[in-house]
Amino acid sequence: MRSGAHCWRRGNDPLRRRSDVVEAWTALVVAALLWIAVPLAGALVGRWAHDDAQAAAVGQRADRHRVTAQVVSRPPGVMPAVEGGRQQTVPVSVRWTPPGEHARTATARVPAGTHRGDMVDVWFDGHGRSVAPPPSDTMVWQHTLTLGVCVAGGSAATVLLGHAVVRRVAMRHRLAEWEREWARTEPQWTRHRPA
Repeated sequence: MRSGAHCWRRGNDPLRRRSDVVEAWTALVVAALLWIAVPLAGALVGRWAHDDAQAAAVGQRADRHRVTAQVVSRPPGVMPAVEGGRQQTVPVSVRWTPPGEHARTATARVPAGTHRGDMVDVWFDGHGRSVAPPPSDTMVWQHTLTLGVCVAGGSAATVLLGHAVVRRVAMRHRLAEWEREWARTEPQWTRHRPA
């Protein structure tokens, strides 16, 4: 039994075609890319995405503040259709009193099903606009993993697509080589003379 390294070095094998060598080296490069470059690309993009999302979350946490407010208006009676499994929210007027200040009233989005007089937690930015809560650490990690996995998957798909293209071109060259060899060998086997 011959070792794999010996088969790679065999340079005088008359049955080995150039397209076979190209295809073998391409398979080796593809394996290296799939085992090293693809996970590395996913990890690097995931690291970048985590740092970016973490910085955005810290900025939003500094700008946004949560208040517990009382719903003072009646929520709309007709609920819009549910979108993508997200919790439905509706705009209503809410009132709260910051420490040491007078009562404030603003429009904020609250969960559907909230009634007049209910106490709810709402988020406001530095300008007093109702905003979504800042991303939690779980949301930051979900963003990180999503981008990392998508980049790794896209990279793997690109590598495999490139490998398929190289194999197809190698097969086309291999068939052309066989055709040329057969055109040269056929007269000896069939005793036909070229016209």
